[in-house]
Amino acid sequence: MKCKMLSIALVSVLIITGCSGQDKPGKTPDYTEQEAQPRQDYPDTFPLTGIGTDKSINQRAVAVMVNNHPKARPQSGLEKADIVYELLAEGEVTRFLAIFQSEKPKRVGPVRSARDYYLQLAKGFNSLYILHGYSPEARELLESGSIDHLNGLKYDGTLFKRESSRKAPHDSYISFENIKKGAEKNSFNMEAPPAPLTFLTADEVKSLGGETAAEADVSYHSRLFNVHYKYDSKKQKYKRYTDHELTVDEETNNPVLIDNLLIIGARHQVTDSKGRRDIDLQAGGEGYLLQKGKINEVTWEMKNGMITPLINGREAGLIPGKTWINVVPDAASDIHVKP
Repeated sequence: MKCKMLSIALVSVLIITGCSGQDKPGKTPDYTEQEAQPRQDYPDTFPLTGIGTDKSINQRAVAVMVNNHPKARPQSGLEKADIVYELLAEGEVTRFLAIFQSEKPKRVGPVRSARDYYLQLAKGFNSLYILHGYSPEARELLESGSIDHLNGLKYDGTLFKRESSRKAPHDSYISFENIKKGAEKNSFNMEAPPAPLTFLTADEVKSLGGETAAEADVSYHSRLFNVHYKYDSKKQKYKRYTDHELTVDEETNNPVLIDNLLIIGARHQVTDSKGRRDIDLQAGGEGYLLQKGKINEVTWEMKNGMITPLINGREAGLIPGKTWINVVPDAASDIHVKP
């Protein structure tokens, strides 16, 4: 496999010893998984997971800015997100944009401030955007009416609650009950689902090609924010680690489990003295798609407002389930790919 522009290191073995990410000690979490059922067995399919359901899918996506500072970990709600985007904010600090549609956690957070490129991604799903604060560029877009949103600066102490065990700015949370109240208060339409993504059939999943990729490291140039992924062959999903800590939900202790891991390179440019960035999500580029312990080189483009992977010019289908997308700078010196 050729070295490309991504900050990623892969170890292609199915049984790993001495891996850098370790599950937290203590009792094993007791959790159930939302399995990818055959779509023909159900009257509907959730648009962002491809999972069949007998429930209504006519619900608007909710996009939440989630803090990833070490003092904000573990976060609440990420395990329920259909899609999570991870991008740099300032310095080496990453932040999440979590997209919820098929499942809703009791609460989500800590909620953090918006940047214009996160807003751009949220808009691609016609989401209700949840944030607490903004950059000057994001503020301009929000005040122009670019996207329906609920801002913790306006609803601090009402819709948004401060967690006493955390310190500001890592203490702002919102429940989905309060998101519903905020939507009703502002007369936002919450019955408009996003456009469906493209998913592989059961037969296509079984015949999935690619090189073996049981582990992946994504570098954001800081130990505190570098990410390690490890494939769990029993669950057939990837687990995520940061600074050697398994990413789990604060409320349930359940790990984040990922079916589709997309890692792409995009142009990053620092735009001010505080280290804020412009990230070009329109130009497209190259990346890797990891599924079922296998990796394929892809290109990507922004299609209908969504980052979409392509293989040989054709849209690469996703495995029904959860998707995580890491966006990294396109610096060739950061590449390390190991077959």
